[in-house]
Amino acid sequence: MKENRSAVAATWQVVAVATKSRTHIKDITREVAGAVRQSGVENGLCYLYVPHTTAGILINESDDPDVARDIGETLDRLVPRDAKYRHYEGNADSHVKASLVGSSEIVPIEGGKLGLGRWQGIFFCEFDGPRQRQVKVRIVGD
Repeated sequence: MKENRSAVAATWQVVAVATKSRTHIKDITREVAGAVRQSGVENGLCYLYVPHTTAGILINESDDPDVARDIGETLDRLVPRDAKYRHYEGNADSHVKASLVGSSEIVPIEGGKLGLGRWQGIFFCEFDGPRQRQVKVRIVGD
């Protein structure tokens, strides 16, 4: 019988994310799944948190990469970079997009694996890149 590690993880793990463009919706499912495997937790929850004000995280279809591109392009149309914002740094649109997407997700862990739906993946959403970013991951067992 495989041991289920303690109900509360001691520290957050960090998944490093390098983004390549101002708006970049990047699939990080494989990296998060690796953190779950490494934890040894069979059943529980995987908490994901993005500690950046111009980036976010979401769950959506990962089978077709055009879905991620469509999401990024739609957010760019809905919240244009060149609108008349008050924020002086020139990235107000990035803050608005990050607020719309959100900074956290929770995914169940079932049988030592992410309990995502058949077509689902986890996406880091960059809105002010390219940059080196991080996603904090905490695995909590039942």
